[in-house]
Amino acid sequence: MPALASHRKPRTKVRTTTPAVGLTTAALASVTLLSTQSATAAPAEPRPGIEEVRKKVDDLYRQAGTATQQYNEAKAASANQRAEVDALLDDVAKRADKVNEARRALGNYAAAQYRTGGIAPTATFFLADDPQAYFDQDQLMDRMTSQQQKAVADFREQQSAAAVKRTEAVKSLETLTESQATLRTSKQSVQTKLTEARTLLSTLTAQEKARLAELEREKKAEARIKAEKLARQQAAAEAEAERKAKEEAAKEPDSGSGTGGGTDTGSGPDSGYAAKAEKVLAFARGQIGKPYVWGATGPASYDCSGLTQAAWKAAGVDLPRTTWDQVKVGTRVATADLRPGDLVFFYDDISHVGIYKGDGMMIHAPKPGANVREESIYYMPIYGSVRPA
Repeated sequence: MPALASHRKPRTKVRTTTPAVGLTTAALASVTLLSTQSATAAPAEPRPGIEEVRKKVDDLYRQAGTATQQYNEAKAASANQRAEVDALLDDVAKRADKVNEARRALGNYAAAQYRTGGIAPTATFFLADDPQAYFDQDQLMDRMTSQQQKAVADFREQQSAAAVKRTEAVKSLETLTESQATLRTSKQSVQTKLTEARTLLSTLTAQEKARLAELEREKKAEARIKAEKLARQQAAAEAEAERKAKEEAAKEPDSGSGTGGGTDTGSGPDSGYAAKAEKVLAFARGQIGKPYVWGATGPASYDCSGLTQAAWKAAGVDLPRTTWDQVKVGTRVATADLRPGDLVFFYDDISHVGIYKGDGMMIHAPKPGANVREESIYYMPIYGSVRPA
């Protein structure tokens, strides 16, 4: 009998979904974790506004200006100290020669006394190393002639003076080393600040750079308006002073002898200062267009105090190297009383200086990347002004 076909339905293989479910769960978990981390992570710092960038750059340039004055101060101190060290070393060498001359003179006396039996042979040995100790012996001094005693006194004097100069030279060398260390530190500080400023400017987009240039133009325009106002005030004050001088002159009787009153003849101290100021400004105008280079004193480039020093040098007046020392020279004057040739100092740290040319304007070496130029004195916050001579 044939086998009967089975009426059972074939068992259908059930495909497991466990791996798929596991993968999906892991993916969802990863997405959830990333979403949570993104939500809790600190937000990126907002890009600084252009006003903030300008303020930061200006501040960096000002700090670089301060560091430049520190560099100038250290450089001047180092140069002065080097000259002092060289002079002291020359002096030490000369005194060493004098000590050796005195030593030879004593040696000649000792040799003569040895030949005549005046001193023991061993004494010459000690004399070679320490003549003073040998000749300090009272019994020997008693037997020495006045000429020999003078030779001993000369040796002592030269030896003592040489020791003093050697001590001075050592101290001066130590000071020189400190000045050179300060010089290196100041130089690095300037370079660091300038690099920070340039790096910050390099991050600006073309649109931001255009906006920065616009802000610069606005700043200059505002400064010019203030300069024009000062110019009007000074012109009015000068006219008033001239009017009063004429009135005073008219009140005095004319004696006809040439000794009566009158206006300024141009021979007073004011005219002397004006003549010097004219030379200062002529020199400064001749430097317009030359680049600012920190630490430079000309003739191809200048920093701010290098320019003022060179300009007044052209008028026969020696100014110190730094703004901090230049501000102490001469007479302090108010802004309203400024006259051509006066020095105007800026910022609370007195890190910048310019030469007043009149009408609220100055000639100065502004900052790295800029050339010597004319500008309103109100372009920067004024610290004070001096009349150098």
